Amino acid sequence: MEQAESMWVCAVPVATIWTSPESVRHPMDEAGTAAPQSMNDWISAMTQDDRFALCKESRVQSQLLYGEPVIVDSIEDGWAKVIAVWQRSVKDERGYPGWVPAAQLKESEPLDDPEGVVRTDVPKCQVWRTDGQPDALVIPFNSILPLLGMRDGWAAVATPHGERLLREQDITAATSIHHFQKQTAAEAAERAVEFLDLPYFWGGMSSYGYDCSGLTYNMFKSCGLYLSRDAGDQAAEGEAVPPDTQAAWQRGDLLFFTGEESDRITHVGFYYGDGQMIHATSSKRGAVVLDELKNTAYAERLCAVRRYT
Repeated sequence: MEQAESMWVCAVPVATIWTSPESVRHPMDEAGTAAPQSMNDWISAMTQDDRFALCKESRVQSQLLYGEPVIVDSIEDGWAKVIAVWQRSVKDERGYPGWVPAAQLKESEPLDDPEGVVRTDVPKCQVWRTDGQPDALVIPFNSILPLLGMRDGWAAVATPHGERLLREQDITAATSIHHFQKQTAAEAAERAVEFLDLPYFWGGMSSYGYDCSGLTYNMFKSCGLYLSRDAGDQAAEGEAVPPDTQAAWQRGDLLFFTGEESDRITHVGFYYGDGQMIHATSSKRGAVVLDELKNTAYAERLCAVRRYT
């Protein structure tokens, strides 16, 4: 086993963080573990039951987006034991732990005085080469990359594959990841509307498919606000709102629910107003949906409401 203990970045559009290398189902999951990798090919090869098995069989933990940094603790048999440092978790004080194919990562290189960072602000963002031709890469919503400079409607960015260009209209820029313009929780809920009918994907953190807390995490991230990765951790943050007083709830509050047979928090969604909730659910169509809360199986399991500013 090679001891790494260094900072690396995700070098594919979406890298899945697996519970262990043995969690991968061969050949079904090979499109998701390859480099280059294709979320479209992987998802299309699975039935809904195959996707739900990623949860029921505890195979997947989370995902990384293109350029997202990780600590690599070790590399063994082509697999990297990682910590996703941008994803807070009680599982490890450094970030979210798990395993990623080492071929989907690239060791981070120091940059000479970047101007800041950019965040992709469209569901899928085309990457362009410096000669103005489209690259093979299309990266997901909320990917964050170092900014090298702005010119003539283009953002020059540093990527794991070298300098590339993004259209200025497709990105939001800031001096650092902590200095994107802060928007309200209500605006985070509105961003979720853009992803209605997106397939539910357990562990999903990308615009190819979200799980429940992946949706809430990423909509807040797109508004310059950072929550923990998992629903149970998110429920410990923010300000408590009375769960039995719906009149006190506001659009953008998060609603938390226990499991069917336990008191552990297993689901989260945005309150959208007028008794409605927008959430990524593994029930119903297995997608991001807007529901009237009282008509869902979740209504009787509501255990907490939290507000974030």
